[in-house]
Amino acid sequence: MSGQVNTMEIGMSTFLHANPGNGGIPHPQRLRQAIEEIQLADQVGLDVYAIGEHHRIDYTSSSPAVILATAAATTKRIRLSSAVTVLSSDDPVRVYQDFATLDGLSNGRAEIMAGRGSFIESFPLFGYDLQDYEELFEEKLELLLKIRDSEKVTWRGGHRPAIDSMGIYPRAQQERLPVWIGTGGNPESAIRAGLLGLPIVFSILGGPPERFAPLVELYKEAAVKAGHDPNKLQIATHSHGFISDTTQDATERYYSVMASQMNQIGRERGWSPYTRDTYDAARSLHGALYVGDSEYVAEKIVLLHKNLGLTRFMMYIDFSTLPHRDLLRTIELLGTKVAPIVRKELARQK
Repeated sequence: MSGQVNTMEIGMSTFLHANPGNGGIPHPQRLRQAIEEIQLADQVGLDVYAIGEHHRIDYTSSSPAVILATAAATTKRIRLSSAVTVLSSDDPVRVYQDFATLDGLSNGRAEIMAGRGSFIESFPLFGYDLQDYEELFEEKLELLLKIRDSEKVTWRGGHRPAIDSMGIYPRAQQERLPVWIGTGGNPESAIRAGLLGLPIVFSILGGPPERFAPLVELYKEAAVKAGHDPNKLQIATHSHGFISDTTQDATERYYSVMASQMNQIGRERGWSPYTRDTYDAARSLHGALYVGDSEYVAEKIVLLHKNLGLTRFMMYIDFSTLPHRDLLRTIELLGTKVAPIVRKELARQK
């Protein structure tokens, strides 16, 4: 896909929130629901379904590639991605092999979104020191890209045994398995992605999305400095959202869902309580919450495209307290109503 200004992909992202024992659902049930979601997303024409890796009781997504591979056989077009793979605490050899396997099973639809992760449970779980947080990611990203670009690899680093002229198999069906960089807004991450010429995903969960424009410019400037074609850069965002038949219905039904989740995480991180005023500001036209009817959500996505030059928008619509029928309805509306409005408007602007 090219990164030209009027090109836009639309899809969804999820961490497969389950929260068993706290008003949620069992992990096995949530996994089966995920397959249903991916199939529906494919049927209604969405471009991507992305699963974030987490190692907490409230999520069911410790193995995104396994879940996506299960759905590969019953989908035809939708791209299947992680969101993110916590590369710092994983082995790049296994990451590549898992997603190359997914790529073959899906006939070339796999993607890796690599990041450092917003939670840190995986570091002690797999025996890594948080003091090495930055160094681990840089080193493992270097190895992952080397594996992606070369069938036989020779490599040495400080946190993994060396590899001496060994083949890494199976190879992906795509000539270059897409590797995106996921970031919550770290300038160094944007610059790193630009220097490497890799596509980037910004997680925009609060505040006005326009505040990410300087990071987009940092990304583009770094890419140009490194000799990459700015017209081929890909820029995506990931934000919370919910769609219903009317904006009033969507607004009222989603508030308690959003507040419950944000306050749960907020208690862990010392955030201020999530209030109705916070919610209403976020769902305003210039806020980071995509809640409303199809026309309103489409209007917000078009504005986001204008402000950040996006090539992909992903909506996160997954909380265990949201009835699954409502989640499926949002996927349906995102594919059948929102995406056509956005594409028509962007085509008109050409």
